[in-house]
Amino acid sequence: MQSRSRAALSAALAGALLLAALGGCAVGEGDAGQRNGSLQTEAGTTPIAIPAGMVLVPGGTTRIGSTDGAADESPVWNARVQPFLMDAHPVTVARFGAFVDATRFVTDAERIGDAGGFDLAKGRWVLVPGATWRRPRGTDGPAAPHDHPVTQVSWNDAVAFAKWEGKRLPTEAEWEHAARGGRDSRESYAWGKTLVQGGTSRANTWEGSFPERNTGEDGYIFTSPVGVFGKTELGLTDMGGNVWEWTADWYLPYSDGARNFVPSAESERAQRGGSFLCHESYCHGYRVSARSHSTPETALFHVGFRLVKDIPPKLRTAD
Repeated sequence: MQSRSRAALSAALAGALLLAALGGCAVGEGDAGQRNGSLQTEAGTTPIAIPAGMVLVPGGTTRIGSTDGAADESPVWNARVQPFLMDAHPVTVARFGAFVDATRFVTDAERIGDAGGFDLAKGRWVLVPGATWRRPRGTDGPAAPHDHPVTQVSWNDAVAFAKWEGKRLPTEAEWEHAARGGRDSRESYAWGKTLVQGGTSRANTWEGSFPERNTGEDGYIFTSPVGVFGKTELGLTDMGGNVWEWTADWYLPYSDGARNFVPSAESERAQRGGSFLCHESYCHGYRVSARSHSTPETALFHVGFRLVKDIPPKLRTAD
């Protein structure tokens, strides 16, 4: 299992740069309690308790994908999404650390002994010995800041964490629906039409020329604290840039969907949101319709996750 996982990670790293070339308000962890919200149902407006750190995403029908993005973003299709609760920001290092302390969980990267990183000096992906969620850039690198998104976590790790919290990973349709504000918005980004608004960048992305130089004009070369680039209308942060986020779905063409799909050892899970490595000229992954993918055991230093929680069926908006 370990040798197969390492081989899969090596393959993922080898293809990562090619995939990229093809298009492929701080939030505190200590907030307690819950707040009240309202949900529109057949019977009218129903009060609903929203757990701390989560946002209510209204249901609706959203066109998923884009006609002018990468090939895997089309054809555009309609998804009917029920209302759900979503983490306001990606799972942080501190939050994941609490899970590890409570369960003694060992991540895939820790078991395998290395994980994926990007060598800025050489401009290429590499396997980094000793890279884990604690030290995403390897044993010689700095410890991951507690308020940054946790990275070097595989899809398997994210699912284990989700079960511990009583939540789950979002589907691709849920993620994009939320990024579009819970409605059929055709904006390019979760926050609006442009990356820079009022002279300020709205996301942590690569600035400069990739892979030669990242100027860091937005203040960050690697990950940034969750929430520092502001919120969407729904109250979500980091829905573009910072880290790619695992979703529940297998990465499949929209034209075929899950029809007759049988997973294999090479099958990959879909990711959304883009990362600090994305730039408009080669990736543009921080658009709401952009997609990426890796095998479930792969851990990378620019991939994290956020979770969602179902709303009881009796409170959902009827189809």
